[in-house]
Amino acid sequence: MNKLLTQEEYWDSVAGEKEFTTPFQMELFKKVVPKEARILDVGCGYGRTLHELYLSEFTNLSGIDISKKMIDKGTKLYPQLTLKKYDDSRLPFENNSLDAVILLAVLTCIISNKEQEKLIDEIERVLKDDGVLYINDFLINSDQRNIDRYKRHEVKYNKYGIFELSEGVVLRHYTKMRIDELMGNFEKIIFESVIYTTMNGNKSNGLYYIGRKRKKIIQI
Repeated sequence: MNKLLTQEEYWDSVAGEKEFTTPFQMELFKKVVPKEARILDVGCGYGRTLHELYLSEFTNLSGIDISKKMIDKGTKLYPQLTLKKYDDSRLPFENNSLDAVILLAVLTCIISNKEQEKLIDEIERVLKDDGVLYINDFLINSDQRNIDRYKRHEVKYNKYGIFELSEGVVLRHYTKMRIDELMGNFEKIIFESVIYTTMNGNKSNGLYYIGRKRKKIIQI
């Protein structure tokens, strides 16, 4: 095992070689988000999904990521996109200013329940009422390879589903229950289980989720 890296260090180190693999459910997204919507991709990497949206004629697209090297790669690949590095826990957008937020394989990089909740709270803050949140991520697996590594790291991290890769990064797979907990302030439009191929070429249980921010009821 190499020394453990921060998420920023890891993604900077692999920006030149890793290709994202989880497919974006474009046709489902089009049904709930109009082409002129203001869309933010949080953890956009090199902008793969935003480029797909651009080719599908979505017109108001932004992406942010903690990895400067990923952003640099995306800026070269897709100069028409607005991609920016950010490293603050507060998203750089005003309250109720976005129509949709995309979160692809980002939760798997956040092992702390508290930090996951902070991110979802921030997404809720920047979304307009009825704004859409789209998520792709990874679910707990039941094959022996994954069971072994979950168990091997359970004592260290006090949570089943967390594991370390030999490349030096810590990741987490989720239960459906945990995703439902995080999405408590969103109205579920769709939540489907799928099988994804990971960036390292392995099969993993996964999910895609689309939800709509619930309007807050103001008590008078």
